[in-house]
Amino acid sequence: MKIKMNQRKSGVILSYISQMIHILSGLIYTPIMLRLLGQSEYGLYQLVYSTVSYLSLLSFGFTASYMRFYSRAKASKDEGEVGRLNGMFITIFMIMAIVCLFCGMVMVANIESIFAEGLTANEYSIAKILMTLMVVNLALTFPNSVFDAFSSAHERFFFQKLLVVLQNLMNPFLALPLLLLGYGSVAMVSVTTFLTVAKLTTNIWFSIKKLQVKVVFNGFHFHLLKEMWVFTFFIFLNQIIDQINWNVGKFLLGRLSGTAAVAIFGLGTQINSMYLQLSTSISNVFVPRVNQIVATTNDNRELTKLFAKVGRIQFIVLSLVLSGFIFFGKEFMIFWGGEGYGNSYYVVLLLIIPVTVPLIQNLGVEIQRAKNMHKARSMAYLFMAAINIFISIPLINTLGSVGAAVGTCFSLVAGNIVFMNWYYQAKIGIDIVYFWKEIAKFVPGFILPIVTGIAFNYLFEMNSLLEIAGLVLIYAMVFGASMYLFSMNEEERQIVKGPLRRIIKKRDGRR
Repeated sequence: MKIKMNQRKSGVILSYISQMIHILSGLIYTPIMLRLLGQSEYGLYQLVYSTVSYLSLLSFGFTASYMRFYSRAKASKDEGEVGRLNGMFITIFMIMAIVCLFCGMVMVANIESIFAEGLTANEYSIAKILMTLMVVNLALTFPNSVFDAFSSAHERFFFQKLLVVLQNLMNPFLALPLLLLGYGSVAMVSVTTFLTVAKLTTNIWFSIKKLQVKVVFNGFHFHLLKEMWVFTFFIFLNQIIDQINWNVGKFLLGRLSGTAAVAIFGLGTQINSMYLQLSTSISNVFVPRVNQIVATTNDNRELTKLFAKVGRIQFIVLSLVLSGFIFFGKEFMIFWGGEGYGNSYYVVLLLIIPVTVPLIQNLGVEIQRAKNMHKARSMAYLFMAAINIFISIPLINTLGSVGAAVGTCFSLVAGNIVFMNWYYQAKIGIDIVYFWKEIAKFVPGFILPIVTGIAFNYLFEMNSLLEIAGLVLIYAMVFGASMYLFSMNEEERQIVKGPLRRIIKKRDGRR
């Protein structure tokens, strides 16, 4: 038990380290990569990547079902059953990999039809190479995901997260020298594919030699496939929705506006992806608590208080980043991305402002799943994602990359904010009025940061990244102090005081 607890703690720590490395490497490596590639080739890379990523839907959400069925087979204490389950999952995902390769090669052969007149002859030549490599890389991720699931099932989180950390570290270090030598986006994808092969090889070795995973390729219980499909269907719908919301804009821009517009939109979505990562680490800690409440008392008042408590903590973190980006983001995007990426600022705002609401409410997703009431959310999001496609086309024709962001913004507001807040109140039993009253208590804490942000924009020209970084640091200190003094409750203040007390005690102990 102690070993498993240590594995969980190590896994959590490495997960945070991995996120930090991913964000920092993006902030440091991306501007170098943008200047070495140029806007056109970066846009081409983003366009091909967003198109190939739709093939990931071939997993149909089955990866998420392994843990459920493994736990059930393990509980029966039948090692043969566990082996057959492992064999069936490996077989299924190998078939998926083969189908992915076949579909990908069809896409490569018909690449001119996919992108219509959006690319030049030279861009089509590079796009074919990129697409071929990306398809191979994606096909390898299917069996890779099964061996990742084996590590999770055996609670070997340290090994699993260590691989992710190494992958995030090695990617820019291996790609950058090749970019400097002039190999372009092909080198980037080649490095990614090489690392995927290395990860798959390591995963297979670890599963066989260290975990001694039993695999049996006969005697499958095919009736399990139907049960798995029922379990994963709405997870599959969510995957479709994510693909539409975050990638369809790039595809439509590629067909209608060209690679430069894709590059501007793609850089904005990269910042958005970093923003999305900030919220999940906090809410994930409370998932067991949600399931415990639903399983024992199903007390909606208790769930509402927990929902608001977590939402307030997430709001503090996200509102700091959001407000800081509003005040300093435009100059940052120009210095970070380059002169041609000024419109990426508006793309980012149109994405992160509406997505902030579902992010501070993402514990509600776990409440829905615990109550088995998550189907309506998936169907509503699917409908709004389809609307996103239809309204984005005319908007792209008039506003380019910003138009694609407006379409996604509309989808997020209508589905993730309006519908979901009604659904929480009317169907789930969460007191959403109480939630927003709790969030509204932060208003006094915003007065000083807003005044500071406006003053900084009026007084300083922000002529370098170093100057922007200094102003952001001061702004963050003002924001934190103002929230602590005027908006945080006593429990939130204790969260801040706890680490400070430990630091002071350690310092005093050394004297």
